[in-house]
Amino acid sequence: MKRFFFAGYLTILIAFTLFSYLFVDANFIYLPFPLKGFNWQSQTMVTLVYLFLISSFFVMYFFLLRKIDSVLNLKEIIKFIPAFFIPIFAYPAMLSYDLFNYIATAKVLFYYHENPYLIMPIEFLRDPILLFTRAANKLGLYGIFWTFISAVPYFFSFGNYIVSIITFKIFIAIFYFGLIFLIWKLTKNKLSVVLFAANPLVIIETFISGHNDAVMMFFALLAVYLLRNKRIFLAVLCLLLSILIKYATLFLVPIFLFAIIQYIKNKKIDWNKFYLWAFFSMFAIFILSFLREEIYPWYAIWSMTFLVLNPKRQGLVSLFIGLTFGLMLAYIPYMYFGTYFGLTPVTKVILILLPPVILFVYQTIKMKKFNIDL
Repeated sequence: MKRFFFAGYLTILIAFTLFSYLFVDANFIYLPFPLKGFNWQSQTMVTLVYLFLISSFFVMYFFLLRKIDSVLNLKEIIKFIPAFFIPIFAYPAMLSYDLFNYIATAKVLFYYHENPYLIMPIEFLRDPILLFTRAANKLGLYGIFWTFISAVPYFFSFGNYIVSIITFKIFIAIFYFGLIFLIWKLTKNKLSVVLFAANPLVIIETFISGHNDAVMMFFALLAVYLLRNKRIFLAVLCLLLSILIKYATLFLVPIFLFAIIQYIKNKKIDWNKFYLWAFFSMFAIFILSFLREEIYPWYAIWSMTFLVLNPKRQGLVSLFIGLTFGLMLAYIPYMYFGTYFGLTPVTKVILILLPPVILFVYQTIKMKKFNIDL
């Protein structure tokens, strides 16, 4: 059974990595790939393959959660860590172009020596990355701390664009593993670690798309860890750094203030309630994000970080896992129709809500049946 699980997860990671290259932009000059733009030429086939892969990924994930005690121990989890580096070599714009935007912003600051919050990448008209980078007509989209620390992966790329994709992903992956370590330190619970670390949404959005949400949540969770150890100044500093990556963690400020006041009054803090309120706070900004643009799948990492700290709330955890599956299905309409308009918006909402609704109905029926049997 252990071999089946490891082989299955490894196969899916390799399959997604290879599959991503069907989405290489026709204008992506840094990769002489013969199947550029294939996703637009065979939309139905690509959509069906993606549906199969993401469904298989979640089946393996559910299998792991149900059999976690018999399948995995901590040593085996550590041994499997190198496998997660396979999708680092995937083409990042399979589902999102954000990583290209990170690189473009870093280039404005560290190559052109201009302020990315005043100068847009598109203003450097001869730069070849404009051929395939989206949102090049926008000023810096992320906090100043993210722009500052992006110097690390940018300079380690030594000016090579392909290398920069890998260095940015590796840089983000380091914080992903740091986040897992903090989850373990706060819970000492194997289930909490696996709930987060093995979730397909978390893996794909971190290792393939290369989103920086794991970096933001690392500093947020580090702030919680420091707060639990009564290192209040450092906790506030880390929360501030998290906010200066993406501003979403501003929603955690009231909860932190309440906990600090409790410390000052020498009152005991119920950390399970703290985690629950943190979950609801980040889930609130996740839902409200549609007021700015739309709800993006990788935003689910925000609230999931805190939900896994209290895995005993099985009903809530199950519904949220269903939501993560729905969010990954939400890529299908654009993949199939090739447009953000028409049927795409409605279909996205249906696909997002379908898995958690089905799980909710299933749980309700199961509970009623249990009560009748009693």
